[in-house]
Amino acid sequence: MLRDYPSPQLDQSGNPIPINFMKILDDETILASAVFMTKTFNNLKENPACALSIWEGFAGYQFKGSAAVVTEGPVFKETQTWTEEEGKKLGLPLQSKAAIMIKITEIFSVAPGADAGKKIS
Repeated sequence: MLRDYPSPQLDQSGNPIPINFMKILDDETILASAVFMTKTFNNLKENPACALSIWEGFAGYQFKGSAAVVTEGPVFKETQTWTEEEGKKLGLPLQSKAAIMIKITEIFSVAPGADAGKKIS
């Protein structure tokens, strides 16, 4: 799961930001909770193209896709509840502004070596 990797980053318009609250929903969809996002949150509403990078040691991947900002309905409410529960575990009063649904369209290796930048899927 993405949460097992240190410092996942969401990159939108060349501005990577660290994201702590993420879940894999299925083989093509990642959910992120917009807790501290401000600039990226507004950018994603105007331009949904994004990339997510994760790595551990020398292994890493970049996922490219399209993001939908969800601010109402069951997915948003579930994301709010999940974010608040995670905040309680950390002793922080966290609130989600939105559920960011990322539909993955491409996966690349970001590991150093001969396969660096190679498209995996």
